[in-house]
Amino acid sequence: MTAKGIAVVTGGSVGIGATLCRRFAIDGYDVLSLSRRPGEATRGVTHIPVDLLDPRATAATARDIASQYDVTRFVHNAGVIRANPLDKTSVDDLVALTQLHLAVPLTLLQAFAPGMRTRRFGRVVLMSSRAALGLATRTVYSATKSGMVGMARTWALELGPYGITVNVVAPGPVAGTEMFHDVMPAGDPRIDALAESIPVKRLGTADDVARAVMFFTSDDAGFVTGQVLYVCGGASVGSITI
Repeated sequence: MTAKGIAVVTGGSVGIGATLCRRFAIDGYDVLSLSRRPGEATRGVTHIPVDLLDPRATAATARDIASQYDVTRFVHNAGVIRANPLDKTSVDDLVALTQLHLAVPLTLLQAFAPGMRTRRFGRVVLMSSRAALGLATRTVYSATKSGMVGMARTWALELGPYGITVNVVAPGPVAGTEMFHDVMPAGDPRIDALAESIPVKRLGTADDVARAVMFFTSDDAGFVTGQVLYVCGGASVGSITI
């Protein structure tokens, strides 16, 4: 184990998750990336294959990690959108995204928290979304991403006395990620219109989001907990259309 310890990142194979894994590794952490598929080989990053939509597989992985590693940083980044208008939104989608966005961080943190309490130190970040404030076609996504905020604020109260902070990063549109381009394929003319609708007149990058996460997970962020940081170029101030 490196001097800085173990960081766990869900959905670490692509996009924001892959950027986070690289940043943690560069900063001297041993990184465990949890996802169904491996990302690019990166020194210091170990891929642990798991289908996070499977509750039993997630629970087994959580137990295995907790029994082998002293986790001090945990970032729940994995997510999917499943965009649909109200009349086409299914309960199955709600159940699936509740598992991925809410049950997964609950299961993993229940496994990691005892060790964090013992060491009286821990950093937890949940990746929500600007869409938690509401966005057309995002019924299940918005509901579960906003649910993360309530969980994080509750955990911040419960875990604060043990030196464990829990915060939320809520990105706006981030270019170059699979999630973004599943909704807007590369070259779609809506992309330029979307960028123009954002106050800073551009889309976000994975590095924009990673910088916020790295602050919340730093040793210096011990007096910041239960907070939500919108990394969205100002889009959370008004409304956007995708």
